[in-house]
Amino acid sequence: MPKNALSATPILPCPVLLVEDELPTQERLLKIMCELGYARDAIHVAGTLAQARQHTAAQRFALALVDLGLPDGSGIDFIAELRRRDPSLSILVISAWSTQDTILRALHAGATGYLLKERDDLEVRLSIRSVLRGGAPIDPFIARHILAELAQAKDNGAQAADTRRVQPPSVLTTRETQILALVADGKSNRDIAEHLLISRYTVECHITHIYRKLEVSSRTKAINEARQRGLLQ
Repeated sequence: MPKNALSATPILPCPVLLVEDELPTQERLLKIMCELGYARDAIHVAGTLAQARQHTAAQRFALALVDLGLPDGSGIDFIAELRRRDPSLSILVISAWSTQDTILRALHAGATGYLLKERDDLEVRLSIRSVLRGGAPIDPFIARHILAELAQAKDNGAQAADTRRVQPPSVLTTRETQILALVADGKSNRDIAEHLLISRYTVECHITHIYRKLEVSSRTKAINEARQRGLLQ
């Protein structure tokens, strides 16, 4: 089947709302949507919840691609708003967050599917195609994680399952510390990716996690906060 076979579909669900605050990820997803056959003017981009709400107040959408960590609030709250407004709307979460608590809250709020940002373009394209065809794609890592958690909960019994809670990490992981140290050295995301032999999108996901854990919104603030906490020399 040709790469852009979906573009031959008579009618693609339009318009599309893309809620994503990181410019590189915005550009990446716009490119993928255009490859799927969408015209650029059919895709409305919002970098904040406020902008997203302005778009939805002005018109209805047929598809929404939503990030969860936004500068002015949680994408989960926005998903719930979208679902109340239009129960038939297809909503695909594309996020760096991979904790079970966050995933389940997004799905309970009304997300149709959930994909991690670190996936390559082909995987993202296939997930969007699945949503367009009425599917409910779940990232393989997430599916395995949830199944493993369910199995553990069953083994531990109902009482243990009730007492287990997913706590937000208080410190950075070894990889996050390593990446933040490279950021402090002045390296770009591309430089870090080449140095660690990982994708640039994986680096961006780690940096997003760092921002959330340190409760900051920029590279400079992340470095300063980490040093204040003794996480960086």
